[in-house]
This record gives sequence, structure tokens and C-alpha cells, in this order.
Amino acid sequence: MGMPSAPATLSVVVITKNEAHHLRQCLRSVAFADEAVVVDHGSIDGTAVMARSLGARVIETPDWPGFGVQKQRALDAARGDWVLCLDADEWLSDGLAAAIREVLTRAPDDSQPSGYELSRMSAFCGQWMRAGGWYPDRGVRLVRRGHAAFSSDLVHERLSVQGRVARLPGLLLHDSIPSLESAIEKMDRYSTGRARDLLARGRRGGLGRALLHGLWAFVRTYVVKRGFSDGRLGFVLAVNHAESTYYRYLKMWLGDVAQRPLPPPPEA
Repeated sequence: MGMPSAPATLSVVVITKNEAHHLRQCLRSVAFADEAVVVDHGSIDGTAVMARSLGARVIETPDWPGFGVQKQRALDAARGDWVLCLDADEWLSDGLAAAIREVLTRAPDDSQPSGYELSRMSAFCGQWMRAGGWYPDRGVRLVRRGHAAFSSDLVHERLSVQGRVARLPGLLLHDSIPSLESAIEKMDRYSTGRARDLLARGRRGGLGRALLHGLWAFVRTYVVKRGFSDGRLGFVLAVNHAESTYYRYLKMWLGDVAQRPLPPPPEA
């Protein structure tokens, strides 16, 4: 009779910048992991100190290459058999934590999936959103080390897996946008990053495109994906999506315009 296989090990990786107010809940929800790796860029709120006090290995980077490359740095630093990729404002429900522990009871082999997709529920301005495309917001987050890589996108990065992907029960909880102020700040930041990604792929903006894509973003979020069922904040979220899309295509257009020489002023 052969010896029983050793359980698999788990690394949790998180990238941060000024996330001290979120990070404790995130790391405590994965306290069963064998290691936590925090890749921090320029925090001034004690994030790195807090992460170390919670047992994390902290890597501080002087530059900001975008979400995709920064998350790949964190993935490359992991040592476990499995790697769980989280954002600092995310944490595991009890059901999801139990499902991940069950995966870890078996040593990874070729009969297992190379990655697991998790279902995420996010909060917007203090309300859990169940429609509008926000739930179930499924994505691959748990991967076998060496079997996955992040895209190099500045924002909305993708985690690609080599091999079979399965789905775990339970919820990944996400305090995405706690206030209207944070919604506006995030909309501006992400629309800029997305505009740069699209321009790099040869896409072009324009006022007409901005209006049409913004209108469709509202209709898709509020009507097609039933955002209206989330009540008044469902409407606010749909408007936020429409504005973000509108500004993305406007920035793509005006970014091109800003790079052209300024024409001579008109005669007085």
C-alpha cells in the first residue's frame, strides 16, 4: 500500500496601494493559507506594516506598470502548489473557504483542474448588487502554480489558464465601491487605463462612439442585465457604467487630439 499523498499548499497573492482599511479582512479570511504575498506600490497608510504584522511576505515595487503586470509579479512570487489571486477589498465567505480547503486535501495532479472559477458578489455604495452584470461575476482566481498567467492590460486584466477549469461553490465577497466619491474616482482612473489599452490595440475613439457605447452600456446594465431589480442604486450603477464607457471613448479621441500640434489661433 502506497503512502498517502501530502496535502497541497496554498499561496494567496494580493497587490496593494493604500489598502490598510481593507487588507485585514482580506488576509484574515485566508488565514488557513500556507503563505500570503503582498506586492505593494507606494502605500503611505501603513499597508506594508499591517501586511507584515498579519504574517504576509511583502514585496515593495517602486514603479506601477498596470494591474496585469503587477499581478503577474505577485503570481511569480508565490511558492505554493495552488495560488489564490485576490484584491485587497475582497474576502472569502465561509462556504468558499471550505471549498478551497477541500481542494487542498489532495496533492495536485493531472486529474485535477488547472484552475477554479469563483463567483463574486460586490457591494456598491453600501448595497449588495444581485443584477446589472455584477452577480454572479465569475472569474478564475484559484490556479495551479505554473499553469496560469495574467495579461499585461493596464486595467481589466485577465488570468489565462493552461488546462481544464472547474467552478467552486461559495462566494467571493467584494466591497467594490463604498461611496459615490470612490465611484467617481474609480470611473476616472479605470476609463483612462482602459482607453490606453484599447488605443494600444488599434481601436479609436470619437464623440459619436462615446455617445453610442455609453448609451448601450446603460441599456445593457439596467435593462438587459436587469439592473432595475436592484432598485434605485441599480439605476445609479447603470449610469456609472454608462459614464465610464462614455469617458473611455472620449479619452481615446481627445488623447489622439492632444498629441497633434495645436493649430494657429484664428485671426481676431
